[in-house]
Amino acid sequence: MKAVVYCRVSTKEQVENLSLPTQRRECESFCRHEGWEVAAVFVEEGESAKTTDRTELRRMLAFCREHRKEVGVVVVYNLSRFSRNTGDHHALRAMLAGMGIILKSATEPINDSPTGRFMETIFSAVAQLDNDVKAERTRAGMKAALELGRWVWQPPYGYERGGRGGPSMVLHPEHAAAVRAAFEGFAGGMSKVDVLARLRARGFSARRGGVHTLKSLDRMLSNPLYAGRVEIPRWGIVRAGDFEPLVSAATFDRVQVRMQGQTCRKVPHAKDHPDFPLRRFVRCGRCEEQGLTAGWTRARSTRYGYYQCPRCGLRVTKAALEAAFVAFLERLQPRREYMRLFAAIVLDVWRKRESVARSDRARLEQRVAAHRAKLDRLADLLADGMLDAADYQRQRDRIREQIAAAEMDLERATVAHLDLDAVLAFAEHALTNAARLWQHASAEHQRRLQAVFFPSGVVWDANGGIRNSGTSSAFDELREISGRKGHLASPTGFEPVSPP
Repeated sequence: MKAVVYCRVSTKEQVENLSLPTQRRECESFCRHEGWEVAAVFVEEGESAKTTDRTELRRMLAFCREHRKEVGVVVVYNLSRFSRNTGDHHALRAMLAGMGIILKSATEPINDSPTGRFMETIFSAVAQLDNDVKAERTRAGMKAALELGRWVWQPPYGYERGGRGGPSMVLHPEHAAAVRAAFEGFAGGMSKVDVLARLRARGFSARRGGVHTLKSLDRMLSNPLYAGRVEIPRWGIVRAGDFEPLVSAATFDRVQVRMQGQTCRKVPHAKDHPDFPLRRFVRCGRCEEQGLTAGWTRARSTRYGYYQCPRCGLRVTKAALEAAFVAFLERLQPRREYMRLFAAIVLDVWRKRESVARSDRARLEQRVAAHRAKLDRLADLLADGMLDAADYQRQRDRIREQIAAAEMDLERATVAHLDLDAVLAFAEHALTNAARLWQHASAEHQRRLQAVFFPSGVVWDANGGIRNSGTSSAFDELREISGRKGHLASPTGFEPVSPP
């Protein structure tokens, strides 16, 4: 069987360190161990796994489609290299499965058994959690900087980035004059068309190529940064900037008065409405692929919430659909004895993995020690005059490379620290209390729980019931385990065994 290897790093800085070579070496070593021929290697240099719109990922999927009769497996270093979004992970995995191709991780125990598939779901969710935590920390840092009046994004036209220790932005030596002239001209009564013509006549173009358009001119004239103000409404931040204003507050205000008389601003449509957590998550049972929209209707003094299919018109009240979803969760919740058995299985697999890692570390430590002993012998030969300096340096450099490679292997042989007991306890609590957790969660957390429980959503049937979309979920894997009645008896050691 042939395999395809996919490696990825998130930043350009990581491209220049040893992460990509290590990923590739581990994946190719895993393929050799499994007896698979590597048909192709795709290396993603500096693209985030938060989206599936990645250059090498698209090329890899195209290669798999073209060679589906030959390729049987895609190998990644770990699941976080493949995707950091649970929904995207399951969608990509389903796409590969449709081609008859399986996904394997070189460092994680995933397979097509119920335990392996559940571990895959857990690892995928942990990757998304890690990504969400990093994003939250990044947002916290950005908010802290914005609270101090520092601009943390790309400077607008007319400014450029400031240096370390100084203001976050400084006036651009050429563009600032053009922007100031545009503000003063419009505040003085010029039309937008005339202001735009003046900018074009002066030869100033937008940062991304091409002359300014009326739309980009609107954005410029309504940007409070030019008046020295940092305003981020979604975070409630309004601060004086740490940079020099390009126009006076009076000029900016006169421009806004004229803009309000000439511009009709559209209110952005909220995709995730807090009143309708199942919006787009539940699909129409008639259309299958169409997610339900939602909204409020008013009858006299009372409001009624509805979910509706925009294609066929299928309609259900908010109360009925959400009550059906809660009932659906309650039916799927596994019994606690199955969760305890499942936890014992996972712990056993994890301990075996740790045992293999300890054995590998011992072997690699011996290899590093042997290489260092060689270096010591080389130094002795040089000191005794039995080796000239050129040969010594050549052999020393070769052994140092071997030591560096062995030390990297040693580092990779360490099983990542994971409080598995805590993870399994959380999984048991979440899965056995899914309905109650969903009912009492905020709208944002409801959507997160939905994505973890049912990565591909659920379907609302016209007869008034909810069913799974047919894709795998954590509930499915546990039901498969619990359904095997012949394997439900715990082995000796899990609980006291009565004498025959």
